[in-house]
Amino acid sequence: MLDAAELLFQAQGVSQTSLQQIAQQAGATRGAIYWHFKDKADLFNAMMERVILPLEAGPRAAAAAAGIDDDPLAEIEEGMVHALTLMTTDPQVRRVFDVATHKVEYTHDMASVQQRHLDARNACVSDFEKALHLAARRDHIRLPVPGDVAAQGLHALLSGLIQNWLLDPTAFELVSAGRRTFRVYLAGLGFVRNSPAGIGNEAEEIAA
Repeated sequence: MLDAAELLFQAQGVSQTSLQQIAQQAGATRGAIYWHFKDKADLFNAMMERVILPLEAGPRAAAAAAGIDDDPLAEIEEGMVHALTLMTTDPQVRRVFDVATHKVEYTHDMASVQQRHLDARNACVSDFEKALHLAARRDHIRLPVPGDVAAQGLHALLSGLIQNWLLDPTAFELVSAGRRTFRVYLAGLGFVRNSPAGIGNEAEEIAA
């Protein structure tokens, strides 16, 4: 049933997909749907729970990688690269993220879905803010904007990259674009980082 919901939600949007259609696609009855899920929002959230979305995976991967030279920004970067790689290599993650960002309307009956989205965003932004403050103290710099604002901007940067890549995956290479823009963003906040091989320094990226 959840497989059927994924496919139908992506093909025709959440609001245009009925539980009856999902049941037919799954070869089940409408009653079977209601045996497992109280409504469409409940089914949608169950579909979401089957995967770890990129901006949820990033902080988790960063936490697992804690201790990379005691560098909180390196941890965030590795988590980000893991998240973007997941998006480009796992078709189910890509499909569910596409549904969650492009194919759902936050109507009254989907309030729990909207709340799930907000909770995930807030947790990710909180992780980013903590990392930025730790890094600023470690590098003895003062952020040019409040930490919460910097964290919101970083989240918007990454989520915007993913959403635009989903519109046309041939337009740019998501992982390398993510790493480059992440480092340029950090440079704008005053952090000086060593660039990996093949990545220009922050000043060159900003000038470009």
